[in-house]
Amino acid sequence: MAWYEIVFGAVLVVLSIVVTALVLLQEGSSQGLSGAIAGGAETFFGKNKGRTMEAKLVKLTRILGISFFVVALAAKIIITIF
Repeated sequence: MAWYEIVFGAVLVVLSIVVTALVLLQEGSSQGLSGAIAGGAETFFGKNKGRTMEAKLVKLTRILGISFFVVALAAKIIITIF
C-alpha cells in the first residue's frame, strides 16, 4: 500500500465523520401540523435566515460534501494511474 493511498483514506475518513456530525447537528425541515395550519408565515427570523447558525451549518455541510466527492474522485483517478 502506497503512502498516497493512506493519505487519501485518512482524509476521506475524517471528511465522512465531519459531514455526518454536521448533518446530525442540523434541525429538521418539517414544520409539522402547526406549520401546515399557520402556513409558515415569514417572520423576522425567516428574513434573516442566511445569517443564522443553521444556514452556516447547511453551507459548511454542502462545501464539505462536495469536497468529499472531489477527494474520492481524485483518489480513484490517482490510484488507477499508479
